[in-house]
Amino acid sequence: MTDGTDLGGSCDRRFLAVQEAFRENLLDRGELGAAVCVLLDGRPVVDLWGGWADAARTRPWERDTVVNAFSVGKGLAGLCALMLASRGQLALDDPICARWPAFAAGGKESVTARQVLSHRAGLAAIGEQLSPEALYRWEAVTAALAAQEPWWEPGAAHGYHVHTFGFLVGEVVRRAAGEGIGSFLRREVAEPLEADVGFGLPPRARGRRAEYVFDPAVIARREAGRRTPVDPTLRERAYMNPPGATGLETVNTDAWQDAVLPSANLHADARGIARVYGVLAAGGPPLIAREVLAQALTEASCGADLVLGRPSRFGLGFQLTQPERPLGPGAASFGHFGAGGSLGFADPERGVAFAYVMNRGGPGWQDPRNRALIDALYDALGV
Repeated sequence: MTDGTDLGGSCDRRFLAVQEAFRENLLDRGELGAAVCVLLDGRPVVDLWGGWADAARTRPWERDTVVNAFSVGKGLAGLCALMLASRGQLALDDPICARWPAFAAGGKESVTARQVLSHRAGLAAIGEQLSPEALYRWEAVTAALAAQEPWWEPGAAHGYHVHTFGFLVGEVVRRAAGEGIGSFLRREVAEPLEADVGFGLPPRARGRRAEYVFDPAVIARREAGRRTPVDPTLRERAYMNPPGATGLETVNTDAWQDAVLPSANLHADARGIARVYGVLAAGGPPLIAREVLAQALTEASCGADLVLGRPSRFGLGFQLTQPERPLGPGAASFGHFGAGGSLGFADPERGVAFAYVMNRGGPGWQDPRNRALIDALYDALGV
């Protein structure tokens, strides 16, 4: 019987420090189950998994285990929109209401996809209190967003669109592509790359899903660590409306896995996320045109975040590395963190793609588990 610290997978000898850091996460940093994958110039150099796929510690984490990676999905949702921009099917600076007429309500007639992708649209929350069931009814949430007045002048400031980002980007993609963002991601990204990533999880795959475990004490410490005041109504609505959107008490349900929630219910393994970022680290093709990726990686928002109460930095769809939350030492690194500590990023200067997923939430903002893995990786690279 394993004690949960046995590791599966492979690791290039040059990167044994990453393997050791991963093992230490299981032994000393409260890890339950997890996987980490690193590609260097497209070649896998770390592909490890270990620990437990359930809170009762009865199911070992396996090679094909997938887990909810929360906001790591925002980077992939943004990528879907950018792919359409690359093909000329979506103009980032055209008003969204040109394809979504109802969206013009409430003074939003000039809001663009670029503003949504950079968290500058002023639509970080829905003011009308929605029912718990609305979370799983796409049309109910998008109709509420179409009616919503911006919380600030669009383009004048930025604030993390915690849950609205996925619905907004998803509806823009649906209207431009003629299909839902879940099927678009599967057909245009997951299948060509053989990447195990998707919004929601089909019933046939649920036997290999890791149970996600929240630690209330960790969540309380994370909330206490915010630096600057925020509008309490905006913040409460951004995180808690519709109820259940954070995943607390919902992430392990069939309803959550049946739904398409691009901001929150990406189900993936580390290998799949790394494969996506491996393409982006190499410049973007065939997924996305180089010039569109260059736009996406140009700083669009930086500094005081009206929702997070901390500094944040965004391009289009991606978080950009920042001193308070670095994606390694590379100045050009980009990707997206997920609640509890999951992460996918690319460092194009060094040809690195990195992904980490786990099933026990940590502090998230500055998680010692992903930090240990990143530090070990760059130590091995001699940076």
